[in-house]
Amino acid sequence: MPEPSDATHDPAEPSLEEQIAAYQREFQDLDPQVEQVVSALQRLNRRMNVAYGRQTATLGLSNAEWEVLKALVVSGAPYRLGPGELAKRLGLTPAAMTHRIDRMASEGLVTRERDEANRVRVIVELTHEGREKWLEAMRLATVFEEDLLQDLSSDDRHRLGDVLTRLLRRVEDAQPDAEGRLNDLD
Repeated sequence: MPEPSDATHDPAEPSLEEQIAAYQREFQDLDPQVEQVVSALQRLNRRMNVAYGRQTATLGLSNAEWEVLKALVVSGAPYRLGPGELAKRLGLTPAAMTHRIDRMASEGLVTRERDEANRVRVIVELTHEGREKWLEAMRLATVFEEDLLQDLSSDDRHRLGDVLTRLLRRVEDAQPDAEGRLNDLD
C-alpha cells in the first residue's frame, strides 16, 4: 500500500514502512505483513475517529454525546434505555453516564423520566431533536464513508467487511470482557 505523499505525511509520525523497519530492527521475529495490517488498522481507526469527531462538532455534538445517541437508536423504537444499560453498552461508569445524560438532557437531546412500571428505575429516551442530530451525523458520516471506500468495488467491500468482521470476532472471543471498555486504556 503506498504511503501518502510528503505533503500529507505527518513528520511527527513515521511512515508505516519506517515503523515496521524500526520494529524489525528491534524485534527480528516480527512478521512485516501482520504488522502492516495491524498498524494500518490502528492508524485508520485513529484518523476516522478524528474525522467523525470533526463532523459531530459541526453539529454541536461531542463524540461522547454521539455514542449515547447511537446506543439509543440501535436499541430500537421507542429509543429508550436505562442509564445503567447505557453505561454498560458504552463501557462507562454510572457516574460518568449520569454526567453525560445530564448534559444531553439540558441540550434537549434526551429526556430522563421515572419508569411508570418501576418508580425506582429511570428511563433515558431520545427526543425528536436528538434523533434529528443523529440523522444529520449519519448523513455526514455516509458521505465520508462513501468517499473513503470509493476505490473499492462492491465485491471488494464485501470481502473487506467479511475479513474485518472475522478479525473483530477473534478479538472479541479472546477478550470477552473488553466489549466497549476503554478504561483499560487509561
